[in-house]
Amino acid sequence: MIFSVVTIFMLLTSYFIANYLAEDTTRRSRIVMGAYTAAAVIVSVIGTLAYLRLMPAADLFVLYGRAKGTFKDPNVFGPFLVLPAMFALQRVLLLKGRQALIAGLVYGILFVGVFASFSRAARGHFAFSSIMVMGPVFWLEAAARDKVRIMIMSLLGLVMLGVAPAGLLSIPAVSSLFEQAPRDRAMTRVNRAGSAAVAMPSDLALEHPRGIGPKEFRNQRVSEDPHNVYVTVLHVYGWGGGFFYYLLVILTLWRGFAAPARPSPYRLIMIPLIGTFVMLAAESAIIDTDHWRHYFLIAGMIWGVSTAIRNDCRPEQLREQMVI
Repeated sequence: MIFSVVTIFMLLTSYFIANYLAEDTTRRSRIVMGAYTAAAVIVSVIGTLAYLRLMPAADLFVLYGRAKGTFKDPNVFGPFLVLPAMFALQRVLLLKGRQALIAGLVYGILFVGVFASFSRAARGHFAFSSIMVMGPVFWLEAAARDKVRIMIMSLLGLVMLGVAPAGLLSIPAVSSLFEQAPRDRAMTRVNRAGSAAVAMPSDLALEHPRGIGPKEFRNQRVSEDPHNVYVTVLHVYGWGGGFFYYLLVILTLWRGFAAPARPSPYRLIMIPLIGTFVMLAAESAIIDTDHWRHYFLIAGMIWGVSTAIRNDCRPEQLREQMVI
């Protein structure tokens, strides 16, 4: 019952946010991302300080020696920080002065939080989403004189992204965790590979076209879930639910990629959204994202902003007014 209620809540989250952002898009996007960014910065600071044992009750915000903030799992905590980091990166690339400095600070705080989660998927997500934001901003939005500045900043950013992990690794607790991590990950890969191998034939899905229900796979085959949302949805929701989940992902990606192809005052809002969602969709092949709140929030935002792009025929607007 709780699982089904949460699923309905996810549906309503996407539905509400899509309709909310379809009108008065810029102002409402600022409200949503302002709240999201504030929450992400706070939880990133909490997770990082707890990981470094620099705050009381640190064990409440750490799991298996990895920062998890206020989340249940570091593997959810890390990806949650990516979207506001991408909007901050876009501000760093396009704005100057104090605004760019503050955005750079936000990006750095969220990067350290992702690093402290020690989630390989989250770190890859952060890196590739950053590339997917920088590319379109460089080619579609940056003025000619800004492109040189962006290239210089990108090189400096790469250097900083190399220096920051080195600084963290100089801390004995961090370096010891890195030594332990390969052994833990090897065991995790074996467990996940085993459960995924059992799940992939999908004979359970063939035998139960209406699904076997949530959390039942572990009782049928092995003690773990498949760790692949594209397999999980067939078992949980059946053929019909799996089909509509696949349709949701495909149509969201299609709308997300189609929208930036045309000049629009809202294109700067869409670029970080699709850059983040693409990696979430890819990450779903190795982890169950079915009940990740921010996954469905981002999907709803893509539908709302893409609707605004279709309805608003203005080709462009002052950049300073549109950067979120």
